[in-house]
Amino acid sequence: MGFEKAEFGVNPEPRCPCVLVLDTSGSMGGAPITELNAGIAEFHRAVSSDDLAAKRVEIAIVTFGDGGVQLVQDFVTMDCFRPPQLTEGGLTPMGEALRLALSKLAERKAAYQQAGIDYYRPWVFLITDGVPTDEWQSAASMVRAAEAGKNLSFFAVAVQGADIAVLSQIAPPQRPPLALQGLRFADLFQWLSRSLGKVSQSKVDEQVSLPPVGWAVV
Repeated sequence: MGFEKAEFGVNPEPRCPCVLVLDTSGSMGGAPITELNAGIAEFHRAVSSDDLAAKRVEIAIVTFGDGGVQLVQDFVTMDCFRPPQLTEGGLTPMGEALRLALSKLAERKAAYQQAGIDYYRPWVFLITDGVPTDEWQSAASMVRAAEAGKNLSFFAVAVQGADIAVLSQIAPPQRPPLALQGLRFADLFQWLSRSLGKVSQSKVDEQVSLPPVGWAVV
């Protein structure tokens, strides 16, 4: 805990944690993975340009596909974040990825609590173009229970080819999955950066109205 105590000592701002759970399976090859990487880089630029959000928003990235399930980035603020160059391949172990994301989030919240750092309700942001190739029902139950307990806000984004029926069983009923228009990852990540920026400017536990979603299929 020494590093974390030093980290929170330097920056005692309340934290707004967000986990990106990203599909990097073989079907994401070509333009999708290229646009996804560009979108993450745009997110980094946008949040970094907002002085307060840059201190408060923390990002972690879990991928599922190429190399199995991987923690590509543990929680960091924007000054320590370097956008990865994700590669595609393999199957779609979505259930395992969601369980890892929830586990890392629990660890991070415990670190905040131990250091006396306030935090906003965490976001878990799933992006996929496929169908899970592993057991995902237990992860869905965990997500639904965490949402019901107001322990996180879960968002699911379906890229073309995703199984909306499965995503609808994971995402909470009040926030059903959204289908991405084409490959508008840049617009999606600009919306995410604006949304987290608004949250980070608010008081902890304050209700915040999010910007309109212009990147999803209606």
